[in-house]
Amino acid sequence: MARHAQGPLPRRTLLALGAAGLGRPALAQSGFPNRPIRLLVPWPPGGSADAQLRSLADVATKLLGQPVLVENRSGARGLLAAQALLQAAPDGYTLAQHHLSVLRHPFMTKARSWDPVADFTPVLGLTGWLFGVVVRADSPIQDWAGYVATAKARPGRMTYSTSGIGTSNHIAMEDICSRLGLEMVHVPFRGTTEGVTALLGGQIDSIADSSAWVPQVESGAFRLICVWSPERAARFPAVPTLRELGVDVVVTSPYGIAGPRGMDPGVVRVLHDALKEALMSPENTAIRERWDMPLAYLDTAAYRDFIAERVAYEREMVGKLRLSIDS
Repeated sequence: MARHAQGPLPRRTLLALGAAGLGRPALAQSGFPNRPIRLLVPWPPGGSADAQLRSLADVATKLLGQPVLVENRSGARGLLAAQALLQAAPDGYTLAQHHLSVLRHPFMTKARSWDPVADFTPVLGLTGWLFGVVVRADSPIQDWAGYVATAKARPGRMTYSTSGIGTSNHIAMEDICSRLGLEMVHVPFRGTTEGVTALLGGQIDSIADSSAWVPQVESGAFRLICVWSPERAARFPAVPTLRELGVDVVVTSPYGIAGPRGMDPGVVRVLHDALKEALMSPENTAIRERWDMPLAYLDTAAYRDFIAERVAYEREMVGKLRLSIDS
């Protein structure tokens, strides 16, 4: 059976949202929204998630009749937006990208953090990332076999970057290195775009991250040697998947939108409906296709179920790989 390092999304048809207590509110009485909504993005501007969420916010602004304002809060391994939700009022006016590192974090530290299920209100699942490994075009490494051979010849010296310690791609690389007997050096950044800059400058050997590297691959500055999706990326049909290369790992790291704990179900329904329409819009579809981001829509109830199931998997993987951010 295939090992899904980031797990497939559950395939459910949960159409009866009323059963989950998400009845449509009386909008004339609720008046929601009547002021701007903040959407917190825990990465620097310029990456794939930032582009997708900004497009989502632009379309949702038109649908909701109020501005949806994107705020970038990069750093802390993509957790600053989640931390902000813990302090925000559950009124629907503060939302954040909800990604797998938020679910994983409490198991990587003994410090007090949050309950990844109880302390947030899921709104909907959106999309995931195209991950892959890239090197500079002038690198002697031509393909995945050469990458592995080079890493084996340079134990503890060959570097790869990710968007932070304990991110989905970091855990996947730890898993891959464990399987293949590699000893590599992890270089964490605040986001994929910083890794792109470092590789352009020759400060690192490779990037193992989401598709902010696409422009450099298309321009010929970088060489993409594998992708981590279930199938080859349509944009790069000549580049093999990890599965094809004998590493039975699939990584898409699906993410969605969440708010603070205790949001009113009617407000959640309004947000869900507008954000779903924005997700399916031609504008957002074009952004996702530009970055090869797979559609991973889940309604509120299904996204809540996915989070609960995923938390159990993250706890298991953190324990298996003995990952910790505690010094």
